[in-house]
Amino acid sequence: MTPAPDTLLDGTHTVLTPEYVEFRFTLAGVYSRFLAWLVDAVIVGIATTVVLLVFQVAMAAFPGFASALGIVIYFLVDWGYGITLETAWAGQTVGKRALSLRVIQESGVRIGFYHAALRNLARVVDRLPLLYLVGGTTALVSRSHQRLGDLLAGTIVVRERRLKVPSALETRGDEGLLADPLFVSRVKRLSTEERELVLSAALRREELRMEARLRLFSALGARLQDSLAMEKPAHLSDEKWTLLVAATLLPAPNSRPGRPSAPRSTPPRPPNRSATSAYPR
Repeated sequence: MTPAPDTLLDGTHTVLTPEYVEFRFTLAGVYSRFLAWLVDAVIVGIATTVVLLVFQVAMAAFPGFASALGIVIYFLVDWGYGITLETAWAGQTVGKRALSLRVIQESGVRIGFYHAALRNLARVVDRLPLLYLVGGTTALVSRSHQRLGDLLAGTIVVRERRLKVPSALETRGDEGLLADPLFVSRVKRLSTEERELVLSAALRREELRMEARLRLFSALGARLQDSLAMEKPAHLSDEKWTLLVAATLLPAPNSRPGRPSAPRSTPPRPPNRSATSAYPR
C-alpha cells in the first residue's frame, strides 16, 4: 500500500509476508494518537461518572473511601474500555475509529486479547507523570512511534486506509490475464456468491491472522480454478490470483462515479478445496 502525501511525515512500517508480498503501513503520529486519546478520555470520564453515581449511596456511607473508590473505578473502566473495544473491534476504540487509526501487531495482522491487555495495562506507566509524558516521549524517539505499552505488546498504531479499492487491485494491466478476453469473460460469469466471497476476501485480507490468510487464499485459489475452468499460472501465488480475479470484477475507473464501498457481509469462510483443472477446460 502506498501512503498518501499528507501522511508521509508519520513514517511507515513494512511487512514482508512468507509469500514475499510486501505491505507498507502508514504509522500514526503522536498528534493524531493524542486526539484519539482525548475522545476516548471523554467517553471514559462519562462512563466513570455514571458508575460513581450508581455507587453514590455506598460512598456517602463511607466518605473516607470515596476518593480511593473513584480512582479504582476510573482505572477499571479505562482498562475495560480499551481492552474490550480493541479486542472486539480489531484494534480500534471509538477515538481511534473517529481518527481512522488502528492497532495491529508488528507482523501486520490484527491484535487479540493478549496484545490489547498488555498495551492497555501499561498505560499506568505511559501516563506518568501526566498527560502521557513518558508514553509520548517514548513514541517520539521510537522508530515505529511505539509507546511503552506498544513495545511490551509488540504492536504499532497505523492510519487506516480509506478504501476505494485495495492498491493491489488498482494496478490494472500489470498482468497479462487482465487483458485476456477469455479470462475476463469467465470471471464475469462467476455467481453472485462467488463474487462477494472474492471481493470480501480481497478487502479484508489484512485483518486476518497470517495462518488463516494463507489457508483462505489457498482454498479460494483452488475454487476459482475450478469455477473458471482455468489453471492458475505457476508464477502467481493463490492470493495474487484471487486479487486479479477481484480486479477484473471491479468496474473500470472511468465508469466509477464514486468510490465503491467494501462489502458488508460477514468475513468469508474458506470454501472446500476442490481438484484443479486443466487450462482451459
